[in-house]
Amino acid sequence: MVKEKYQSVLDLGEKLNIQNGDVQINGDTLEIRGTAATPYHKNLLLDEIKKIGGASPSDLIADIKVADESIYAKHVVKNGESLSLIATHYFKNPLRYRQIFVANIDILKNPDLIHTGQELVIPNL
Repeated sequence: MVKEKYQSVLDLGEKLNIQNGDVQINGDTLEIRGTAATPYHKNLLLDEIKKIGGASPSDLIADIKVADESIYAKHVVKNGESLSLIATHYFKNPLRYRQIFVANIDILKNPDLIHTGQELVIPNL
């Protein structure tokens, strides 16, 4: 029953390619463990857990580690995106585009010129 309740969390974990994933049912509690690639991926999982079980679910224990804490995320540019749109997506603030630009100065020469398919580092802020 509890596994079905949190199935969307498990599905998201698969989609995000969580490494060393382990799911156990202990009585009425679901225990999930694994390693997310970045803090952003971990936050996506935690947000999904909160959406289902609230801020402190009593029927779930999650131990999610992060493989790379040096960055917040990696982002592959899609057609029509700009740094301000990407900043809005990750930080809810379009003015954070500058920090993304600076973190990618090795591949970007102009903050107004990004290309589809480029992989950008999204810095920890």
